Amino acid sequence: MLEKNPVIFIILAFVVIMVGTSITMIAPFKWINGPGDMIAEVKPYTPLQQEGRDLYMREGCNNCHSQTVRTLASDVERYGYGGTYSKSGEFVYDRPHLWGSRRTGPDLAHIGLKYPDPKGAWHRKHMENPQSVVPASNMPSYAFLNVPLDTTYSERKMKLLKFPYTQADLNDLKGKSEMDAIIAYMRKLGTDIPVKKADAAATQVLPTASNPFKDVEAIEKDAKSLFSQHCASCHGEKREGTLGPALKGSAKSDADLFKIISQGIEANGMPSFNTSLDEQKIWKIVTLIKLDTK
Repeated sequence: MLEKNPVIFIILAFVVIMVGTSITMIAPFKWINGPGDMIAEVKPYTPLQQEGRDLYMREGCNNCHSQTVRTLASDVERYGYGGTYSKSGEFVYDRPHLWGSRRTGPDLAHIGLKYPDPKGAWHRKHMENPQSVVPASNMPSYAFLNVPLDTTYSERKMKLLKFPYTQADLNDLKGKSEMDAIIAYMRKLGTDIPVKKADAAATQVLPTASNPFKDVEAIEKDAKSLFSQHCASCHGEKREGTLGPALKGSAKSDADLFKIISQGIEANGMPSFNTSLDEQKIWKIVTLIKLDTK
């Protein structure tokens, strides 16, 4: 009996474990992560983005934020931001990958799609004072990142990772802060793969009729709550305007305001709300925006 011969038992157990390990962990590398898994649109990080990624790891951001949109429909709707679920080819240049599984904060795999502002104004305000844009956030302030970026090893990193770069890329690091670098990294996440406009249109919230809320007083409380939750971080609690313009008594038509809220304005960095707000909620916000005295 094997149990009476511990030496043979240990050897056979080791063989069985190694066979299982080889089949499930070693052999798959023969047919995964090959040319067929690469996505042509996914590009390596620039020196500034790579420095930002290193800062992201240094500050332990991956302890609270995952970076993989799961295949569940609810996950795609919540964290896809117009894109789809994460694919292996998106992470081909990640050393190491930062997929994670713990979500104390939201998933950031496609955060660049949610806030497309080319200046990163929302990210900067959020990093410096998270509660100013997300009042319920327990994220600490990272205002201390407003210090000069150490670029001593930037070129060496690019060579080690075999990422293409130019002298202009290295020159772009001059005068940058750590805050600039981490914002550049987050702005890239999820943006390499173009979002199909047809897919975005398919999920777009379209009004079925004109604004049904003519009695402002009846919905004012709900409207202010929705505005505070979704809009105040950029337009101010009193609609006075901060990152975005003031929204008191807009001259735009109800239909135009509905379209803007639903689709967003990518050029100005305004995200779309077609997946987070239904038609009734958007109309309530439109009604509030039209007010010019409250």
